[in-house]
Amino acid sequence: MGVKPDPMRILEPLALTTGPAAAHGLPFQGGPTGFLLARLIEDGAERGIIPARAIPEGWRDLLPPITAAPPPFAGIVPKLPGGPLVMGIVNVTPDSFSGDGVAAAAAIAQGQAMLDSGADILDIGGESTRPGAAPVPPAEEIARTLPVIRALAPLAPLSIDTRNAATMAAALDAGARIVNDIAALRHDSDAPALLRRTGAPVVLMHMLGTDPRRMQDDPRYADVAIEVFTFLRDRIASLGLPPSQVAVDPGIGFGKTLAHNLALLDRLPILAGLGCPILLGASRKGSLGRLTGVTDPGRRLAPSLAAALAATARGAAILRVHDVAETVQALKVWRAATG
Repeated sequence: MGVKPDPMRILEPLALTTGPAAAHGLPFQGGPTGFLLARLIEDGAERGIIPARAIPEGWRDLLPPITAAPPPFAGIVPKLPGGPLVMGIVNVTPDSFSGDGVAAAAAIAQGQAMLDSGADILDIGGESTRPGAAPVPPAEEIARTLPVIRALAPLAPLSIDTRNAATMAAALDAGARIVNDIAALRHDSDAPALLRRTGAPVVLMHMLGTDPRRMQDDPRYADVAIEVFTFLRDRIASLGLPPSQVAVDPGIGFGKTLAHNLALLDRLPILAGLGCPILLGASRKGSLGRLTGVTDPGRRLAPSLAAALAATARGAAILRVHDVAETVQALKVWRAATG
């Protein structure tokens, strides 16, 4: 008779709170936020919701990544005390979904303005990955992004937004410090070895499949939060990367319906169990337009700010945004109000 495998367990923090009430639960990501309840999930099924302080002995080994503060991503200290890190989006593309793609000279000026407005990181991309976008050859992607990286790298930490190992390598050589891959290093077979060799911090994102052109064809999940958690957990393990090298992104809009996106935002604390900083990129996304009726992505500032604050309250350590100045202002007020 075979040995029965250990059950796959997930501990999901619930009822996050701040202030005096937080002391009645357990610390969430080092505090000052606490969580009062926890959902026990075993083999993909809910086993119950219980007070955080009553978590059974056999589940307590899952607590340390949730209760401890995640490691500072890439060693970057947020400009805003208490964070999160603000990652400004710099698209060096002619076909960005949000209409903000620009050529190199304008991208450099845009990046400088974002840093002046409080950005901690700049995310440089040379390929649009909106639904239906055509792939960009690595050589063209490199030609678009390297002049921007060389100009901005002396000023701030940069990430390269790419699926291609050749672009990752060229960007890191040019001064970028971080790799941000929507395909979680699945698109290019040379990418995992590159990350293991260089030790560069990497953002692993969940996307349904590996082709942005077809990711929105018919996205389905039994439980999107559990499936995204499991995908990211298994991806980190299979790559052999230490959690300190990784940030995780649930991939808002990448193979998800509006209902999936809202569920992921609401249940973002489940990802704290991975022990990695959480990145959230909802800025100007189509789901915000469907909620608000705003068809022009460039006019989705208010819903983008609402999503950013909701994500911060649920544990996001990095916000990937188009509108840096307004995001920083909103975070300052939110931090002052919540302590």
